[in-house]
Amino acid sequence: MPSFATEVKNELARLMYDEPHCRKAELAALLRMGAAITLGPKHALGISFTTENAAVARKVLVLLKDAGPVHTEITVSRSRRLKKKNSYTVRVVPSPVVEWLLRELGMLADSMPTAARGGILLRRSCCRVAYLRGAFLGGGSVNRPEAGYHLELVSGNYQFAELLAALLRRLDMPAGLTDRKEAYVVYLKESDAIVDFLGLMQAEEATEAFEVTRNVKEVRNQVNRLVNCETANLQKTVDAAGKQIMGIRALAAAGRLEKLPPPLRMAAEVRLAHPDATLAELAVLLGIGRSGVNHRLRKLTELATEEN
Repeated sequence: MPSFATEVKNELARLMYDEPHCRKAELAALLRMGAAITLGPKHALGISFTTENAAVARKVLVLLKDAGPVHTEITVSRSRRLKKKNSYTVRVVPSPVVEWLLRELGMLADSMPTAARGGILLRRSCCRVAYLRGAFLGGGSVNRPEAGYHLELVSGNYQFAELLAALLRRLDMPAGLTDRKEAYVVYLKESDAIVDFLGLMQAEEATEAFEVTRNVKEVRNQVNRLVNCETANLQKTVDAAGKQIMGIRALAAAGRLEKLPPPLRMAAEVRLAHPDATLAELAVLLGIGRSGVNHRLRKLTELATEEN
């Protein structure tokens, strides 16, 4: 069974923005998240992007061909790791036009957007959302809600991670930023923020699945809390009844029970006759209020304590 993150990426990889500037922003973040710049003959620049997701690799190919007149290649290799997943590498063959494309995508130092300076690439709000979608496709993950609420974008570049966190916060999402070994992690831990993020990415199927599972989880948690509360209350009632009965029997053994005022004696007799009854049930049997029953039983317990 694929991970929830894989399901989300597969859904997003099928989507294509209508506007060229949004497609460019999505591609820019995808490549900045997972691509390396290569060097070819005559110092011509190229691009190499590697992913284990076939749908993401196909989307990178489509977006690259849409972005400019570049020559692309794709290779597939079998991983030697335990899970033995395929690895897909999309290459843009080095050529003079690639440098122009890299600058257009903000991947060269003089054109790279930052948290302080978004630049032309991110001037539109729609492009900022597209950029985040590309970042998720390139290096994002999200837990199934059953396992807890956690979405993250992982990058090896602090400046890029800082930019992603700033873009999320600009959308009123409580993004955190931390380091993990040699990487930087931008994360969301609130379920509402994760739902909003998936919705902004236009991952409708994933958003619906997340909401349904979250609702089921919250209902189950609420039921568990109620059951635990009822169990605790029941145990409390049982413990109190046991203490009351012990006290009443101690008074009887000392010959004091028959000397008590009739209201207290009647309460003692009813409690002994109904050891499992609640205060509300005893109140019905005695024909008085619940607080009255509680007062009489507490008085009996105090008298028994004095006896000891």
